[in-house]
Amino acid sequence: MFSLIKQLLIGKPLKSDMLGEQKLNKKKALAILSSDALSSVAYGPEQMLIVLITVSAAAFWYSIPIACAVLFLLTALILSYRQIIFAYPHGGGAYIVSKENLGINPGLLAGGSLLVDYILTVAVSVSAGTDAITSAFPALHDHNVSIAVTFIIFLTILNLRGVTESASVLAYPVYLFVFALFLLIGVGIFNILTGAAPTDLHTPVGTPVAGISLFLLLRAFASGSSALTGIEAISNAIPNFKDPAPSNAAKTLTAMGILLALLFSGIVFLAYYYGIVPQAEATVVSLIAEETFGRNFLYYFVQGTTALILILAANTGYSAFPLLAVNLAKDKFIPRMFTVRGDRLGYSNGILILGFASILLIVAFNGHTEQLIPLYAVGVFIPFTLSQSGMIVKWIREKPKDWQTKLFINAMGALISLTVTLVFFLTKFTQVWPVLVFLPAIIIMFHRIKKHYDAVVDELRVIPGKPPVAIKGNVVIIPVAGITKVVEHSIDYARSLSADQIIAVYIPFEREDEQKLEEKWAQWHPDIRLVTLFSPYRSITLPLNRFVDSVERKAKEENYQVTVIIPQFIPKKGWHNFLHNQSGFLIRTILLYRKNVIVTTVPYHLKK
Repeated sequence: MFSLIKQLLIGKPLKSDMLGEQKLNKKKALAILSSDALSSVAYGPEQMLIVLITVSAAAFWYSIPIACAVLFLLTALILSYRQIIFAYPHGGGAYIVSKENLGINPGLLAGGSLLVDYILTVAVSVSAGTDAITSAFPALHDHNVSIAVTFIIFLTILNLRGVTESASVLAYPVYLFVFALFLLIGVGIFNILTGAAPTDLHTPVGTPVAGISLFLLLRAFASGSSALTGIEAISNAIPNFKDPAPSNAAKTLTAMGILLALLFSGIVFLAYYYGIVPQAEATVVSLIAEETFGRNFLYYFVQGTTALILILAANTGYSAFPLLAVNLAKDKFIPRMFTVRGDRLGYSNGILILGFASILLIVAFNGHTEQLIPLYAVGVFIPFTLSQSGMIVKWIREKPKDWQTKLFINAMGALISLTVTLVFFLTKFTQVWPVLVFLPAIIIMFHRIKKHYDAVVDELRVIPGKPPVAIKGNVVIIPVAGITKVVEHSIDYARSLSADQIIAVYIPFEREDEQKLEEKWAQWHPDIRLVTLFSPYRSITLPLNRFVDSVERKAKEENYQVTVIIPQFIPKKGWHNFLHNQSGFLIRTILLYRKNVIVTTVPYHLKK
């Protein structure tokens, strides 16, 4: 039944040699890997205006020069990450660059930041998309959490079906969103040029504004820079591209940068010209669309595609998180299960963990994840800074052709990214301080996992020439609950092991039960020793544990192996398992942690 449901949800398993068919072309890659960056234009300008409105609406003209500064930063990052793509064509992004050029801990800092950031990507994007829906349909406000969780479950299942299948589905909404915003910006500018839009809704550029300060402008710049989240995803996901992967990834990154620049500039300009004031009940894009089109089909088209792109922006996390996790797992800093491909050749464990963690965040914050946006943004700019700094070290060390130009580009990227990071900490410390707690904790966890894996490898290593310790024989202990075919089957198996001694152990709670079984056993299997351990406190595990202790001590002295065989019958129907075998499961769980005892289960399959 489980296999049928699984196959229905995610499709039939794919052969390993079909991996090449799961690679992305540039059009699909742009949709699936750029959705986070492109969708950020729906909230990046709004975050900037929210800071400026603390002075007054007259300060909105500052959004124009601030937007120019954000576009300069975008250009520096696009050029920098193009260089990273060609320098590290196997992917890994900030983690690999930082680890190889700056050292293990900077690499782990970058990797840990991005892992957390991709979880925040999913939570913030889906929550923002849900807000866009409830802005158009206010009656749904009370159901934000359930709507968001439903979308995450849908995206998780979609990604479990495979990269190409999810890209095929997601490409249409992404390109619809781009078309809708270009339509909005085009009509808005046309209205302005033809005089159809009022001219008195905004303060002219250059108007003196009382109360403005450099500190506030830096806050607005840092908030507007949240529109640049997701740029690094393409450099992490190079292995997902069709060959030549680095060239295709670089072209996709450039296309994403151009689209992002045009959409961001257009939204900022229209928000300024229309004098849009951010509201709790409606997004800035919603207000611009209403001002441009009114509440008609085109308004709902813009809102619908915006909601879709914000929700599907989460897919950038689903694409990049598993690949980053693979790199960390290969280096033994996180569990190896992240390197295992699922039925559809995707890294399904990473996809499932990402979906589960995102749902927890949305439930914990009751769907109001807008307060996570500064944390989300600073989690991106830390890897930005580290990756650019790592490239500086690489160019200085290797000095390839035109290395001075490459060095200048990465130095500019590093300087601006560091500035934005510091501005976030200076201006939004009350919102981003958790970074100073959870990032060191994550790095410590990475090192502990690595230490454990190294210790296991060291302990399991076979030393050539070292003779193994010879075991003289085997003592088998069989816990029994009575005289049944299940016990008989286990005794037959114990005899096949050529055991030197077989001991059946019965733990009665009543003296009468003890006496009855001893009498029946003497007639049934007089050749098998029966030990009864009366338990007045009705515990099975405690007396059995003590008995195994005593046998183990004696066996160890004589170099014998102790094996505990647990009889277990397997019901014909799966749900019947809930009615049986609880004692056997408990015994097995406790005994598995004993160093010198082998625990094995002998199944007996029921026919009815």
